[in-house]
Amino acid sequence: MPLPSRTPRKPLVSVPRRKATARARVLRSAVLVALSSGLVAAALPAPGPLGIGDPLFPHLGNPGYDVLSYDIALTYPGRNTEPLAGVTTIQALATDDLRRINLDFTHGTVSAVTVEGEPATWASSGEDLVITPAEPVDRGDAVEITVTHTSDPRGPAASGGWVRTGDGLAMANQADAAHRVFPSNDHPSDKAYFTFRITAPSTLTAVANGLPSGRTREGATTTWTYRTAHPMATELAQVSIGKSTVVHREGPHGLPVRDVVRTADRDRLEPWLRRTPGHLEWLERRVGPYPFENYGVLIADADTGFELETQTLSLFERDLFTEPGYPEWYVDSVMVHELAHQWFGDSVSPRAWSDLWLNEGHATWYEALYAEEKGGPSLERRMKAAYAASDDWRAAGGPPAAPKPPAPGEKISLFRPVVYDGAALALYALRHEIGTEAFERLERRWVEDHRDGTATTADFTALAAESSGRDLTRFFADWLYAAKTPPMPGHPDWRSRAPRAADPGAGRALAGRSAVKPG
Repeated sequence: MPLPSRTPRKPLVSVPRRKATARARVLRSAVLVALSSGLVAAALPAPGPLGIGDPLFPHLGNPGYDVLSYDIALTYPGRNTEPLAGVTTIQALATDDLRRINLDFTHGTVSAVTVEGEPATWASSGEDLVITPAEPVDRGDAVEITVTHTSDPRGPAASGGWVRTGDGLAMANQADAAHRVFPSNDHPSDKAYFTFRITAPSTLTAVANGLPSGRTREGATTTWTYRTAHPMATELAQVSIGKSTVVHREGPHGLPVRDVVRTADRDRLEPWLRRTPGHLEWLERRVGPYPFENYGVLIADADTGFELETQTLSLFERDLFTEPGYPEWYVDSVMVHELAHQWFGDSVSPRAWSDLWLNEGHATWYEALYAEEKGGPSLERRMKAAYAASDDWRAAGGPPAAPKPPAPGEKISLFRPVVYDGAALALYALRHEIGTEAFERLERRWVEDHRDGTATTADFTALAAESSGRDLTRFFADWLYAAKTPPMPGHPDWRSRAPRAADPGAGRALAGRSAVKPG
């Protein structure tokens, strides 16, 4: 089914809740009796996975409700080879009449489910948790769903979700792995507010997205609470548990900056950590005010092959900062890439995964501009090299705004060069086409108009036309959707190589960092 239209979310407001009238209580009793006898189960079709019709991940997300908030309580046993105990409470607004509620959840064990405080039945189907409430939910009603479950960090790291580090855990949920950690509506089109309550041995430190809102110690364990001040997509959730130090400093306009680093690496990595305020200032001069309540970097002792723009707390591999082979300008530009995502991808999230180029193309664009200023290759040189490879990338992965589905069993193969430098190349062409002044105006308006919301490629192309006063229909049809790369405005001599054989299993662009592309 079509993806729901979404607008920037406002702060939580009161919504109608179901009232247990005498008639409702009688009906509920009848339903419970029927459940025990199997009559209701016979009246409903067998539980099955749903989806909201994303062209690249058709079974991801679920129709019929809009999540307003998640409250996720996780208890870490002290070893990252054992499941965590979890309780996830979801506040949602029904957008349809619901006799069943599908959540995305897999790789964990469910032991109890309640809907509005009443026990509910559940079944697993595919990667969905299918819940049958004791009382159907009416359209327009607020509904509270609580799932008691485990959250299992074991399994192949390539599947996403929990990342086991040298001293604990972190998260890498992009593109569709948050539901390997907690029950959710795991699609970026349904952003929500988050509260995290992480209980861990008191010898460890727990950190999550947002601002700290409490810490309590009981015996040998401590519970850390964090809340986001802005809505967030599930794929951007981050929880770090380990032998860490949280380093605090101040960014532009008094912005709280907190970095999370292994305590043993605190002094060694400080020369990199202290650069973030300067990165923030550099980006604010180009795209406007930073969109969230705080920022920082999480440096994990893990081998993921990528960095990740988890909201307010970007995930980095330790080796990026300790490997002597990486030039200084490159490490700096990777940090700027993930920071740029806070505007492009986090604050303004894609409504469908085929809009991914808006995230990665913009982050790559600002990464390349920063690298040019700090001694890396010039933007023109990088874009000329991208143009030479562009037809090859399009043949392998599709054009920037119509990417081919990920390879079977390799979901992160969606993150191909065409959505990184291939998409930045389209932005480079756009700046030539409409001029620098109109392009910079477009960039600022994009993140301002869609802040805290979701947006599509059509939204971007419409705003580009409005900002420039130009009909760009043909331009975007060629640059975003054509199988072949069109001529580059201002550089008629640039040529693209003939495509090689397509590589359907091409992995995430940063693998080995040989392509100088972060996550």
